[in-house]
Amino acid sequence: MGLTYKCLIADDEVPAHLVIQSHIKNTPGLEFAASASNGKEALQLLEQQRFDIVFLDINMPIVTGIELMQQLPIRPATIITTAYSDYALDAFKYDAVDYLVKPISLAAFAKAVEKAKIFCDAKALPPNKTTLQLKTAKGTIAMPTADIVYIESYGNYLKVYVVDKQMPVVVYGALSAIAADLDVNFIRVHKSFIINTLHAQTIAGQEVRLSNGSVIPVGRKYQILLNSIGK
Repeated sequence: MGLTYKCLIADDEVPAHLVIQSHIKNTPGLEFAASASNGKEALQLLEQQRFDIVFLDINMPIVTGIELMQQLPIRPATIITTAYSDYALDAFKYDAVDYLVKPISLAAFAKAVEKAKIFCDAKALPPNKTTLQLKTAKGTIAMPTADIVYIESYGNYLKVYVVDKQMPVVVYGALSAIAADLDVNFIRVHKSFIINTLHAQTIAGQEVRLSNGSVIPVGRKYQILLNSIGK
């Protein structure tokens, strides 16, 4: 059984609320946990319990969606749901993972949820580790995580690129498996690549340049995670 993501809907429009609630119930892995009809209620709920994903309307009474985001020191994955396209810049300023304009189709909803899941999973990574055990054909290596620049999936193997070495360390395994042993400095940016953000130098479009000169492609659904690097 996979992870379950608890969802909060904050929207004062009943029809829109019901559509989002229906989409949540029809999406595996999501749980409709609570709802609020204004920003003040939503803020109280967020202070009382943990939510993984918040579907947040902008134009709500008492406290607007943007004002709510401003007041939260730690924000869950926030998907803006609004009838207006004017507030996108403000929403992304406060790290919204996506911006959906009503009426919201199930297809658009599903894409936004995938981005939110990536955001949630990145926050749930284990604390910093100083070494990673790599099982190679010649034995096990204790590799300092700070030395790892990036990891590339290559069939049933992984290529681990480290500082000051031209050739990678080759180990057997899957990218998803090694990701579970990495700390918060590592993020998946593509179906075939994990990078160490400490070695990220510049981000331009759909590419990130690393300290060893490598240029790594960035998948569109992983783009939101790079906002936190600030390169």
